[in-house]
Amino acid sequence: MFENLMEVSLLYDFYGKLLSNRQAEAMRLYHEENLSLGEIAEEFDISRQAVYDALKSAEKTLKSYEEKLNLVESFQNRERLISEIRKELHMLNNDGNKEVSQKVFKIEKLLNEVEL
Repeated sequence: MFENLMEVSLLYDFYGKLLSNRQAEAMRLYHEENLSLGEIAEEFDISRQAVYDALKSAEKTLKSYEEKLNLVESFQNRERLISEIRKELHMLNNDGNKEVSQKVFKIEKLLNEVEL
């Protein structure tokens, strides 16, 4: 359950603007504001079941975007690779060589720009 919640939140971060206004607002209230289905139902003046259906539909839509575009997967892979590069740089930097340390610093600055 928690993994799915994190996955859906990440998908929403990437693709939320592609949802309808109502779906996006329901997702925002549920995932960011932590409102219950009942609270969202009151906000929209609809049933809890309608909120549940809207959230499930939005989740399905977000997953279909990811299947087609793979932005989240690419982001996660890039973050993993950057982390591995940083570990290797840290090991190089522990060598004590001033020239190597300067190059490591320059590479780390470049990695910071890539992460933006």
